[in-house]
Order: sequence, then structure tokens, then C-alpha cells
Amino acid sequence: MARETLGYVILHWTCPHCSTRNPGPFKFCAACGAPQPPDVQFEQIPESQLLTDEATAKAANAGADLHCGYCGARNPAGAKLCSQCNADMSTAKAREAGRVVGSYAPPGAQPQTAPCPACGQPNPLTAQRCASCGTGLGQKAAPPPAAPASAAKVGGISIVIIALIALCVLGLIIFCLVMVFRTTETTGVVNSVQWRITTEIEEYGPVDKEDWKDEIPAGAKLGTCQEKYHHTQDTEAPRSKKICGTPYTVDKGTGQGEVVQDCQFEVYADWCAYKVDEWHKVDDLVSSGRDLSPVPPLVQLKANQREGKTFESYKVTFESDGKQYNYATDDLSTFTKFSPGSKWKLTVNGLGDVVSAEPQ
Repeated sequence: MARETLGYVILHWTCPHCSTRNPGPFKFCAACGAPQPPDVQFEQIPESQLLTDEATAKAANAGADLHCGYCGARNPAGAKLCSQCNADMSTAKAREAGRVVGSYAPPGAQPQTAPCPACGQPNPLTAQRCASCGTGLGQKAAPPPAAPASAAKVGGISIVIIALIALCVLGLIIFCLVMVFRTTETTGVVNSVQWRITTEIEEYGPVDKEDWKDEIPAGAKLGTCQEKYHHTQDTEAPRSKKICGTPYTVDKGTGQGEVVQDCQFEVYADWCAYKVDEWHKVDDLVSSGRDLSPVPPLVQLKANQREGKTFESYKVTFESDGKQYNYATDDLSTFTKFSPGSKWKLTVNGLGDVVSAEPQ
């Protein structure tokens, strides 16, 4: 999947000392002056402006910032000495980078203000502190109240109902398997027999088919074509359509976020109707009866026809203690042994089908 860069946004971090929200490039809190801790995470605020200038792109891709191993001060990637304490930066720890901080919505897609978590006063989304009460706007809102007990009870009942349905289905499956594999033995008398023989008739001639244009066999007569979706791939191709997902923002570890989207290409091709000469079934000839002397159907062929596959099915019905049991086979030599009125030792499964039969 191809990733495209749309631009960059300034991320923000919240001071843990005074809850003031600061732009990502700020190394010290604008309100209380406290240094940015190494473990504080950058966040994306709604209505972040998309920046596409070369300077922002260069700064965002300079590499994750480093925090001095001695004083914790934030330094740019590649720094040899700490700008705060002049210590060697060989033990410095790079900021986290590559984390997806959220989806990106262009300006105008969301309201321009947000309420203060303390007093509810609307403030611009880029404001650091509330204009009414002075509360830092990086504070998290109070957690929502716990769900009412009745709602939890309803959810619990739903889970119980789903579990009961699953148990019923599982029980039905187990019951069917038991009935198939559980067998009993009885003595049955052949009550009736049936047979059916089907012969396919094939003809050589034109057949209507459809396929991708580049896969149609040579010599076929091409008909009408229409453009149709063929497949999806990561690279652009002729007659392709780019499909992209929702843009999202990736933390670069520099105070900036890279806004990207994942794209693929739907490739279209010609789907065509065509005619080609080949053998194909045109008819079924059937013969059937209720005796032990099956006769294949009478076949009369035209010049461009031939016999295709032949299918045979034989059925025997037994009677035992007022009940009827069926036995099926496709073997003629087995079928002809079941003379009407003859007695057989039957093995019957729980569904009433004869599994095996032996002469009594």
C-alpha cells in the first residue's frame, strides 16, 4: 500500500505542572517555564493547519529530538553537546516517533471552539489557557459517569441469550452427528426397487462465454466489451483509479506531525462476450423403471454430436415392522441382488437410512 504525504501540522504537548497546552516546537512551557519532560507525548488538536512549505518539511524530517541524559533538556537530533548543561549527548534518548496521533480533518470540518473543561467557556482550539478562568486547556475532561446498572443488566441479558442460542445450535449439530453414526440392526423385506439412467448428449458448435479480453482464446469471435473492475494494486497503472483512505497524522518526534494517507489503485480492464466452438452439453436422455433390468436410454446422434457422461442411480425400499427404509447405490451388480420379497439383514442409522444390507 502506497503512503502519500499531504503535509505537516504543528503538534502540541501539555505541561504536567500547570496543564497549559504548548505548541510542539516549544521546549519550555509558555506559562510556567518548566522544561518539557522526556515522557510527555505530542498530541494533535482539531483545526490544525496543514503546512506544506519546505522549511516545515525539513524540520519535521530532521529526526526525532533528543533528551539529555544528564539534565533531560530537549535538543535537536544530531546535537553533540546539550544546549542546557553542555553535557555529552552520546547517552541522550531520542523521543518517540512513528506513533499515529489520530486522523486528520481539514480546517472547517469541525467547530472552531471547544469548551473549557473547568468552566465550560468556549475557547479557540489553539488557545493555551481559558480566557475566562485561566485553566490550562490541556487538562483532560472529567471521566463520563458510569453506565446505569439497568444498562449493564440489559447487556448481561443479551450475552446470556446469545450464549443460549449458541448452545442450542451446538446441541443440534451434536444430535445430528449422533443420529448419523448411531446404528441399529433389523430384518427387512424388499418392498420395491427403482432405477434411473441419464446419458448426456454433447454437441460441437458455438458457445457463448465471457472473460477478460486478454484471456480470450485465439480464434474466438469477439462480441461486446465493457470496462470492469479487475484487481487492486499498490502502484499506478493504465486505466487505474486511485483510492485513498482517511488522512491521519504520524508523530515525527520533532513537535511536528506528518499528515499521510494510504492509497491503492483499482485497475480496470475489458470484460468481453465471445463465441467459441467446443463440445458442450445440449440434452439429457433419461430412462427409468421399477424392476431389476435397467436399460440405458436410446441414443440417436446427429453428425456433430456425441455421447457424454452417463449417470446411474438405484434405490431399494425395505419394509420392516411396518416401517420403510431406503437404500441407495450406483452399482448395477449390487442392485440386481435385491429381488422383491427377499429378506435382508439391515444396518440402519438414526436418520432411517440403510447403511449396509446382507442377505438373510
